[in-house]
Amino acid sequence: MKHTILTMLILALLAVSTAQGEVTSKKKTKENTVEAPDDTLQQIILAGDSCMERYNTLEALKYYQQAFAMKDTADVRMKLADCYYKRANYRQTADLLKLVPAGSLTHEAFRQLCYSYQKQSDNDSFIFWTTNLVSRYPMDGEMVAGLITALTREDQAWKGIGDGEQYFKKDSTNILVNRALGDAYFLDRKFDKAVAMYERLLQQGDSTFNTLYSAGMCYTRLDSLERAYKCLIPAFLLSGMQHAGCAYRLGVVSVDLGSHEEGLGYLDLATKLMQPDTTVMKAVTLSQGEGYYLTKQYDKAVEAWKKHLEYNPTSIATYYNIASACYYYLPNRQQTKSYLEQFLALARKEENPNQQLKEMIEKAEDLLRTIGSTPSKTKPFRK
Repeated sequence: MKHTILTMLILALLAVSTAQGEVTSKKKTKENTVEAPDDTLQQIILAGDSCMERYNTLEALKYYQQAFAMKDTADVRMKLADCYYKRANYRQTADLLKLVPAGSLTHEAFRQLCYSYQKQSDNDSFIFWTTNLVSRYPMDGEMVAGLITALTREDQAWKGIGDGEQYFKKDSTNILVNRALGDAYFLDRKFDKAVAMYERLLQQGDSTFNTLYSAGMCYTRLDSLERAYKCLIPAFLLSGMQHAGCAYRLGVVSVDLGSHEEGLGYLDLATKLMQPDTTVMKAVTLSQGEGYYLTKQYDKAVEAWKKHLEYNPTSIATYYNIASACYYYLPNRQQTKSYLEQFLALARKEENPNQQLKEMIEKAEDLLRTIGSTPSKTKPFRK
């Protein structure tokens, strides 16, 4: 009997031990299934980081996208956004970062969010996010300067001036901020403050074209013509003597100072610099003429072709096209006759006229002989 009881107790203890072992095993198995994804996620992120260190954004992007699909955290979002940003995918960068709480954004990620909107020409969003960034990082001079410029662009120079002056109280040597502040003063017509800022920039060694030109413009508004001249001369030289606005302003200032010959020289140069590119205008006016003609806007077609002749006076076909439009559609027999004669004068000088030109000559001669008749209508020619 005692032996039987002892056997039963041993069996009971074994059963309890086995059950506890199963519970412990199940617990360990459960713990392992929870921890495994985190370990895998970390490995994927580290692989992406390694690719980024080698500037391999293509492979890094794949790892970060995989990590983001597994677990959406602020850290993963910023890594993925950084990769998109370095690949110039600014829309994706902004879409990722704008949903991260501002307090969780690193300084670099915050800047990337702002610049992503700027690079998409979304000035309003750039202002919104940069305002938030500057409130958190008030000594980020580059972003302060960007904010001033963006506000000035939106006709809110006064607001940009406020931000700039707050920064200036703490740091008066930041060239980027001083440039933006000077431009904001200028556009807000505070010319005395603007010129003082430009002079400060020149003293800092910022003798760039924009600083010199802006200073010169300010001095003209303050009727300080000699100072304006001293700024505009080096500015014009820095432009390679190719800036039409600077040449024009120099001409006006020189004339007002009594240097009439010099001033007229600058004004003449400004006029030449303002002329549009002849090659481009040839193509534009020719295409305009054809476009207007084919859409039955014949008066506009004629005006465009006449403009084309100013840039390309030897365009034989253009004289014919004007004559044709004037005769068939406007009508204007006097201009028809004039342009047909000019066409024939040039066309007959061609040593080896092609078949198309021969036909045009024949039709023009026929039209001149029978100016009262109505020959068949033709499409405009090119030559």
